[in-house]
Amino acid sequence: MDLLRSLPIGLYLEQPVTWLHRLDPRVKLAWLLTFLLTPIAASVYWRLSIVGWLMLLTMATAIPFRVWRRQMGLISVFSLLLFAITLAAPDGVPASHQPRLPANDLALVQSRSPSSPSSVSPSASPSTSSPASPASPSASPSVSPGVPSPSAAPSLDQTPTLPSPTDYRYILFQRGFFKITRRSLELAVRVSTLMFTLIYSTNLYLLTTAPEEITAGLDDLMRPLRRFGIPVTEVILTLTLSLRFIPLVLEEVQNLVRSIRTRAINWKKLGFRGTSQIWLMVSERLLDNLFVRAEQTALAMQVRGFTSPNRHDVKWHELRLKRSDILLLTVAIAFWGFRLVWG
Repeated sequence: MDLLRSLPIGLYLEQPVTWLHRLDPRVKLAWLLTFLLTPIAASVYWRLSIVGWLMLLTMATAIPFRVWRRQMGLISVFSLLLFAITLAAPDGVPASHQPRLPANDLALVQSRSPSSPSSVSPSASPSTSSPASPASPSASPSVSPGVPSPSAAPSLDQTPTLPSPTDYRYILFQRGFFKITRRSLELAVRVSTLMFTLIYSTNLYLLTTAPEEITAGLDDLMRPLRRFGIPVTEVILTLTLSLRFIPLVLEEVQNLVRSIRTRAINWKKLGFRGTSQIWLMVSERLLDNLFVRAEQTALAMQVRGFTSPNRHDVKWHELRLKRSDILLLTVAIAFWGFRLVWG
């Protein structure tokens, strides 16, 4: 099907078979969870290292460049675009604040200073005041030539700006309204690396693991849940049928689109009302075809005698741990140790 083959993300690569294809699906699922969980509450350097490890893993797998460019190039472009948008966006909500010290500290000190003992009371009579003498404290002090007067003292607004003792700068770049701060750079790295790791690692897992292997791995890992009465086999069977039903849906959509194209409908003459009626008819036809396909699948299972998993042993895939699988599990445990210590 052309529509299924043209999907950019989530397809299984059957050829060439790489060493990543031969690994146990449970080991690959453990590494997938490792790549998804280790960036949580991690530093920026650890997130960047995860991106680097994923790129090195892709190169070591020797996946063809046409597949890498088609399925993984879109993820890289989306992550770079998200990085640029977050970098240019404001780093937080602007909050109003006030300085810790007053603007004119000298005026505040003068207002709090006690009154001079020589200050004259307003009710005192000029006749009762003692004559001014050179030794009197009320006389104006003489200013020596080398001592500046208090009125000539520089204010706080005229204090020269001292250079910063370190090279730390919160604003890294500013040109007009465009500003890059340390906080915006950190947010951009965190968001872009998180989205890249989430989509890239999942796509790499689906690219090198068949649907049957995924089903078998999940069934083996969820086996302890049967003690709590959870129908694990039914859940896995439903998941498998859902994965197998997706190509049927895409095939029906493709057939309906081709049937509309062959009729050469002039959409401009139909208008909005006529176009809506046609698409409603197409949607109704699509649902009818999907229900028919689902009924055919159910009848096929009944004909083969599949009534319940208790009577039929479902063989999904043969799981067997090899030496390479055990080695990669050991490396995954060591990887978690590095994350807890240095991440």
